[in-house]
Amino acid sequence: MSHHPARRGSPGPGQTRMVDTPGGIIIYTLVRKRVKNLNLRMGAGGALSLSIPYGCPDSRADQMVREKWAWITAARARQAEAPELPPLPSREKCREMLEEALARVYPLTAPLGVVMPELKLRAMRSQWGNCHWRQGYITLNTALARCPERLRDYVALHELVHFLHHDHGPGFYQKMDALMPDWRQRRKELKSCVAALERQEIT
Repeated sequence: MSHHPARRGSPGPGQTRMVDTPGGIIIYTLVRKRVKNLNLRMGAGGALSLSIPYGCPDSRADQMVREKWAWITAARARQAEAPELPPLPSREKCREMLEEALARVYPLTAPLGVVMPELKLRAMRSQWGNCHWRQGYITLNTALARCPERLRDYVALHELVHFLHHDHGPGFYQKMDALMPDWRQRRKELKSCVAALERQEIT
């Protein structure tokens, strides 16, 4: 494929470049910084940026974009399909909303011997939550505060059930089926939120 010459964008820290790929022309912003690897990121509206080390040639950056054209196209499609979500509320409001989700679903597991865990909040890129059953606490992604209530409840219950089944074996799914029969539908809805919630990155 022919390579379109680099062109300068508006004044700023990056350089706007165009690359001809099997999927068509891809425009991205090239930024040099103190990094060891090439980091390709997609922001809001499908805006693409690539950070490279100072000594890395432009041609290597263009090559990576060309190699990742399928990922870029798929990620932009997911963004276009993602539902509109409210902005992230304050840290205090996040805690309030996620504590309420935990309180709503905990009665489902209390009769099974699950002790109410400590709740920790964290901004995570690739997980909605995790369970530290040995330490007696769960961590929920603050980004869940942007999701509908039913999805927050699903993630909270998912982590509570891990106190009973530490992996994703048959017993875990059987318990989820019993406590929240529509959990698969909720999980599907949550997946549609990922592109809108998470910064997408390739290194």
